[in-house]
Amino acid sequence: MNYDTLFQNALDGLRADGSYRYFAELERHVGRFPKAFHHGVGRDVTVWCSNDYLGMGQHPAVLEAIHKSLDESGAGAGGTRNISGTNHHHVLLEKELASLHGKESALLFNSGYLSNWVTLGTLAARLKGCVVLSDELNHASMIEGIRHSRAEKRIFRHNDLEDLEARLKELPLDTPKIIAFESVYSMNGDIAPIEEICDLADRYNAMTYLDEVHAVGMYGPQGGGVAQERGLEHRLTVIEGTLGKAYGVVGGYIAASAALCDFVRSFGSGFIFSTSLPPMIAAGVLASVRHLRHSDAERKGQREAVALLRKKLDEVKIPYMPGQSHITPVMVGDATLCRELTDSLLKRFGHYLQPINYPTVPRGTERLRLTPGPLHTEEELTSLVSALDTLWTELKLPRSEA
Repeated sequence: MNYDTLFQNALDGLRADGSYRYFAELERHVGRFPKAFHHGVGRDVTVWCSNDYLGMGQHPAVLEAIHKSLDESGAGAGGTRNISGTNHHHVLLEKELASLHGKESALLFNSGYLSNWVTLGTLAARLKGCVVLSDELNHASMIEGIRHSRAEKRIFRHNDLEDLEARLKELPLDTPKIIAFESVYSMNGDIAPIEEICDLADRYNAMTYLDEVHAVGMYGPQGGGVAQERGLEHRLTVIEGTLGKAYGVVGGYIAASAALCDFVRSFGSGFIFSTSLPPMIAAGVLASVRHLRHSDAERKGQREAVALLRKKLDEVKIPYMPGQSHITPVMVGDATLCRELTDSLLKRFGHYLQPINYPTVPRGTERLRLTPGPLHTEEELTSLVSALDTLWTELKLPRSEA
């Protein structure tokens, strides 16, 4: 048996249906983001799909903290947290994150994916008879964590309170339960009814697990997320976030009670056996979190950029999915056309986007995912929409009616 032939046949299938993922070789330059040098086309391009939503990856306070820690503590952490990898900056960052969310404790992970996978996998596996109620559009990391736990799971329709309550009613009141959901859903840009889900959790004796990865840094008076913006942090059992999106660096975390965080720390194998983040990374994130707790300028600039983009899209009737969040999905509906659009935007107009195709989104709902930020200029926004307008006409794509 030729295994490589099997692998290649599967890859050829992805290319045939337009869902093969291409990696762009980009080189970001401090002080010039959202510009980046694209090694594939050999020139600078404007990036429109970065999750560095606020440009904090190049903020002077973040870079200064990283350089200082690198000079003082070196590059690596030296091991897992329990052996030799707990650095003073890790401890300070966890205290800052707990304070940010009004929780007793926080626990730092190497990525947002890992924090979801380990926490949900540990809680659901260790709570005897636990049932996880999961929103159907939850991120792959949440799905994998639930699957890894081998606990019973019940999937409820996206943001559907009636369907969630019907599933909760089916379970005895004393059955351990976790309602797992997100605040901002990254592909649609919509926001969960957090308060109403908390009400159901109280009524049916369930824990709440809220993924705020696309919201921390972005919402609330201190950047604590949608739950903070709505005054609901105290009602959530676990708040999970990332340090690689709005905070501009890398890592993930949970914030919860001291007992819950210690429980995951003590029983979560993905935490126990992972080499910890380098101290310089923790120092950089700490600077980013502290800055965004006291500065609203970045969030204000980002909101203005989103509003301007949508105004310009409306003017030329480019269809996008409206929502309350910062994410603007421009709807295409075909994987091949989605790839053709992004290739043309890149090579002809110098705008970099990645097509969002199956399995990230269902077939027939392929889209471009735009995330303008405070560092995008009005000139760049105008250029992007003009390019989209041209391509929409050339490809004879349907326009919105509004």
